[in-house]
Order: sequence, then structure tokens, then C-alpha cells
Amino acid sequence: MSRIGKKPVAVPAGVTASLDGQTVKAKGPKGELAFLVPDLVSVSLDAGLVKVQPRDESKPARAQWGMSRTMVSNIFVGVTKGFEKKLEINGVGYKAAVAGKVLKLSLGYSHDVDFPIPEGIAIVASKPTELLITGIDKQKVGQVAAEIREYRGPEPYKGKGVKYAGEFIFRKEGKKK
Repeated sequence: MSRIGKKPVAVPAGVTASLDGQTVKAKGPKGELAFLVPDLVSVSLDAGLVKVQPRDESKPARAQWGMSRTMVSNIFVGVTKGFEKKLEINGVGYKAAVAGKVLKLSLGYSHDVDFPIPEGIAIVASKPTELLITGIDKQKVGQVAAEIREYRGPEPYKGKGVKYAGEFIFRKEGKKK
């Protein structure tokens, strides 16, 4: 039994939820999202609660049960509060700046890296070494953060590069004589 899947998802105040076949739609103050629930899982909406149940006791159905409930919960959180990821840039001369719909990154290469900001994502560079990525779709926010981090991931000797805020970088000891 899925501990997460058993719990029904409450529809927050200010959000209108609708069920169209296997598609759960949520409309809130920040926007509108939808999630297509897999066929192995049944979904029902009654009295402000979204309940997710596996159609049978097969292993794939039970595997998708908890994931489906979490995805439905994420669309409700997304349309009310939204999601955010913080990135930190460490290194001499490493910096970031937002220019229109493009994020300009100086990461020690011979050229600046231009990252086009996708639709539905907002990036704020409060300091040249800090980025805040916000949006209503959790998967999209995480994917954008991962793509930016991929340009110059943190290295283990000095910790230079782009890392998530609060991420621990395992440090290696340098050469010895």
C-alpha cells in the first residue's frame, strides 16, 4: 500500500479543480495546470477532495499510484504558491545577468553563455552570484535549474561553478609535496 497514495488531496481555497476523464485540471491565482493521470490509476473528485486509487493490485499500478497523487498535489501547490529554486555561482569572475528573455552567464569560458528563458519561467538575478528561478510547473523549474547548473557544475577542489543553494560539495584535498 502506498502511504502517500492513500491520502486524498484537498483542493485549496481559491482554486477551481475539474476532472475530465483522466485529466485533472486546476486553475488558481498564478495560472492554470493540468495533469493526465495514467490509465492504471483511477481518480475521483468529490467534496473538494481528489482521491487516487490503483485500478488493480499489479506492481505497475501500485508504482504509479503514489506518483499520480503527488503530481496532482503539485499542480495545486503550483497554481497557488508556485515553485522556486535558488542557484549560487562561485568563482572569480563568474556572474549572471538577466537581459530580457535571455540569461547571460559568465562562467570562465572564452565566451558568455546565453540561456533563453523558457515560457512560464521567471529568473531573477538579485546579485550577480545568485539566481532565483520561479514558476508554477515544478518539473519545468527543476529542469531549468538543472540545465543552468550543467553549464559549469561545481568542481570538488575549490567549489567553483554553479550549485544549488544549500547543496553540499564534497571537497577533495589538493596535491601534496
